[in-house]
Amino acid sequence: MKTTKLILLISNRLKPILLKIFPHKLLRRLKKNMIRSSIDSLAATKVISFVPGKYEHGINLIGNIKAESGLGQSCRLVADELLASGIDFSIYSYSQLGNVKEAASKWDDKISSELPYSINLIHINPYEFGLAFAQLDSSVWDCRYNIAFWLWELEEFPEEWTPCFSCLDEIWTPSEFISKSIRKRTNLPIITIPYSVNVSIKQIYSRDYFHLPKDKFLFLVMYDSSSITERKNPKGTMDAFKRAFDKAQQDVGIIIKVNNAVKEDINLIKHEMNGYSNVYIIQDTLDKDCVNSLIKCSNVLVSLHRSEGFGLVLAEAMLLGIPTIATNWSSNIEFMNQEVSCLVDYKLIEIEKDMGPFKKGNRWADPDITEASHFMNKLYTDKSFYDLIALKAKLYINDKLSIQRAAESINKRVAEIMEKYGK
Repeated sequence: MKTTKLILLISNRLKPILLKIFPHKLLRRLKKNMIRSSIDSLAATKVISFVPGKYEHGINLIGNIKAESGLGQSCRLVADELLASGIDFSIYSYSQLGNVKEAASKWDDKISSELPYSINLIHINPYEFGLAFAQLDSSVWDCRYNIAFWLWELEEFPEEWTPCFSCLDEIWTPSEFISKSIRKRTNLPIITIPYSVNVSIKQIYSRDYFHLPKDKFLFLVMYDSSSITERKNPKGTMDAFKRAFDKAQQDVGIIIKVNNAVKEDINLIKHEMNGYSNVYIIQDTLDKDCVNSLIKCSNVLVSLHRSEGFGLVLAEAMLLGIPTIATNWSSNIEFMNQEVSCLVDYKLIEIEKDMGPFKKGNRWADPDITEASHFMNKLYTDKSFYDLIALKAKLYINDKLSIQRAAESINKRVAEIMEKYGK
């Protein structure tokens, strides 16, 4: 563990240089080896149990709050909820070796190198949890009540990650789908704290900014290749678009927004959409205002995912009044239904080969491409249906995923923890 800690310390300090010298694939492979070793070592880890009163009451939020990624946005949403709860909290900005852009500045004034409070809320997914434990000093963990905030996308939580439980008191997730998966592996308290969603746009960017045509009905698909392209299934959306509209139909188009694109991603898009002139690829990593503006510039957001840990971009689109088409499976159905969105039928299939943490033999969804294409056509041709879905979705999300509900959930759970320990 000490060797891993030293390697990580050196890697973080040399991160900008390493990313210029070595291919990302090599760095990812080296990191994967360190991850496997660090998680295995957690099984023998001893953390000093929670000592009420040793630290001031409050929460230390630990995570990569500056990352321009889905996980970074998740951490920022949790910070929003902590602020609304009224509980004292601080933020420890934690990052590891990788190529994630870290430019989000919303919470810079709250970031501190100190961890003054009695509860740790550790927003680091289990895949990298061992590295975090190796990198952070034992004083971060000892004598505190350690809560992990985790996301996961399948029905079965990986056995290989169970050593992470040894240094935790409980786990929070944003959906019951994830909570049920983890409960199968541990007796630790698993608490569902749904996200709150806020999509205020400080600076609005138009279609001109994104070099998009003003006269087309545009479908938008968004994904990050580092989140496993097969899981996000952009090919499914492209296939549905091709079934719904032929090459000659020029009053519609598809925007494909991809983060961390590699050559294979672009080649796939070009191959699948060969002959279509109305395809608009955006590869730039955008800040949150730009992302929300891009969603607002589109007419429909499509996510024919095979599995989702939450589906935050779907909720954001709904709140912006943009109709959504999505697979009717996994965490997103906890805030979506047929009244407020276009949910696509599916069949569960076995994963045929290992893909990152998603292992062969596990199940995920295979969405009905024909039904998805019908929804595309209906939203394009039926303005009354389009307007009704848009309005219902906005009202529903505004209530279902409100900041008040999330803050109340946090306050309730923290009060239960303190009561249990007589504080």
